[in-house]
Amino acid sequence: MNPLLHPRLINSPFDDPGLFVSLSFEKRAFLFDLGDVGSLSARDALKISHVFISHTHMDHFIGFDQLIRLFLGREKTLYIYGPQGFLSNLEGKLAGYCWNLVDHYDTRLILHATEIHPAYIISKQYPCRNKFIPILPEEKHPFNGTLLKEPVLAVSSIILNHGTPCLGFSLKERFHVNIMKDKVDELGLAIGPWLREFKQALYSHQDPESTFEITCKTGPAGLHRVERFVLKDLTERIALITPGQKVTYITDVGGTPSNMKKIIEFAKDSDHLFIEAAFLHQHENIARDKFHLTARQAGTLAKKAGARQFSIFHFSPRYTDQGELLQEEAMAAFLGKQALTSHVMAS
Repeated sequence: MNPLLHPRLINSPFDDPGLFVSLSFEKRAFLFDLGDVGSLSARDALKISHVFISHTHMDHFIGFDQLIRLFLGREKTLYIYGPQGFLSNLEGKLAGYCWNLVDHYDTRLILHATEIHPAYIISKQYPCRNKFIPILPEEKHPFNGTLLKEPVLAVSSIILNHGTPCLGFSLKERFHVNIMKDKVDELGLAIGPWLREFKQALYSHQDPESTFEITCKTGPAGLHRVERFVLKDLTERIALITPGQKVTYITDVGGTPSNMKKIIEFAKDSDHLFIEAAFLHQHENIARDKFHLTARQAGTLAKKAGARQFSIFHFSPRYTDQGELLQEEAMAAFLGKQALTSHVMAS
């Protein structure tokens, strides 16, 4: 199985949070949180089509300037999402620069920003060539938990408490189409662009009894032939349909009963849960005051959510050179064991 979603944290657990998720067979990627993005190559950063920001504390939003600087002068629409108050924060950043030359650009860069409230979302467009001043009025729509819905995948969000509204995100592939290459060979077909069209036909619910045409090159002269199949029959012969991936991102939340309950339900059955673990549990009182999770809480949440894999990040600098203690404590909680951290106590 070649997965569609390839998630990776862009910085070390002690540095600014950020989760980069590239999509197989597409020159596209999603970014969750926008702290320091200096570790991202320009090639990867230019693939980003959507950015989902948990909240606008500096370590989660300072990278906005870096990203926009890279996108200037390019033909691109960037979709960016954030919590209540986000549009005001975004406009403040944009107002901090002089844009007197951008109206001469031949390309169109547009920021499409959305602010999430409990019952509704507000969206505005900021065109670069208009000095990032909106031309169209804002749009307001009901919020049902889903931020983005495409034929192949969807992104949903929940509002958690970090002393300020903080968003958690989940990226879910609807289902996965596994191509059995040996079966393709048996039909005398070559791997090619038609496979993407075939997958799109399945994701878009094309009539199973409809005809699906495949154009193939034959012979050294590059001649073409057209093969026709009933979509349902072709699917049964070359494809194996399996559940889609689910990647969940949770950061900067207090370990309150309300937050914990929401996270367990939201992250349920995640293939990979990325969850903060700022403090050891012996410093639970500090974590509570700062609205963060302990490593034990992170591991427990991963276990209760039924996550197949989890990664912790956003470590407090008080544990510099002791990150293994946080890893050990989180994994012990996930496995239902007692962490052996008493031999090294972080001050």
